Amino acid sequence: MKTAHDSPLGKTVATGTHYDPGLLFPIARAPKRAELGLDAALPFHGVDIWNAYEMSWLDRRGKPHVALGEFHVPADSPNLIESKSLKLYLNGYNETRFDDREAVRELVARDLSLASGGDVVVNLRDIDAGAAADFVALAGECIDDLDIAIDDYGPPRADFLGCLTGSGEVEESLVSHLLKSNCPVTGQPDWASVRVSYRGAPIDRAGLLRYLVSFRRHDDFHEQCVERMTRDLLARCAPRALLVQARYTRRGGLDINPWRSTVPGMAAGNPRLVRQ
Repeated sequence: MKTAHDSPLGKTVATGTHYDPGLLFPIARAPKRAELGLDAALPFHGVDIWNAYEMSWLDRRGKPHVALGEFHVPADSPNLIESKSLKLYLNGYNETRFDDREAVRELVARDLSLASGGDVVVNLRDIDAGAAADFVALAGECIDDLDIAIDDYGPPRADFLGCLTGSGEVEESLVSHLLKSNCPVTGQPDWASVRVSYRGAPIDRAGLLRYLVSFRRHDDFHEQCVERMTRDLLARCAPRALLVQARYTRRGGLDINPWRSTVPGMAAGNPRLVRQ
């Protein structure tokens, strides 16, 4: 079985300019989920939202076209797709000719679906339409200004999580911009904002912030970090409803934004934050 260390990540590779679906490198989700005690009966659903800012191809007359790509990879797909391989795959469109944008969209959707093993939804948007969209803030109350001392930066400490006793049920969204984890292959930092929306006993905010900061030295892909957070919050806080959303900063023209929810119909959108 191939692992992330077999991927092109962290390696010098030739830059291709023509279409090659063989460049996509799927990584099975199951081994990391097994480490978290998760099996096929997942306690959540969700989507990994990829935004691609450097998509280009040629029309039949050789003129370049560009677009903003948005790819929705379902969390129940057996594989995630390694990010550098996706970048190399998209580079292959740069000098490949197509009849129209729809032909590009259909081909990307087919290839990503085959690589992930799930039904990937692909949207291609005009650059001007994307420019008209303003930056937004994650909906919720930011906890980053809590006056607390922190001296634990990893591995992730689920024991920091807990609920306040003697309080009734609340429904709220808590936001932090302090998440940092690291690529499991290169060790390079990944930066993100996180939103925890839940219904249940009040989560101790200081403990939640300490928990998020404890990912600072943790090596995992974005999707795996969000699933660890979801598992830990369910185990330690037992909310009746939970959504965990991470908005990671861009790298190589791509940003990856996983979300996981325990409630059917409870979902997260694709808001563009100022660091994206």
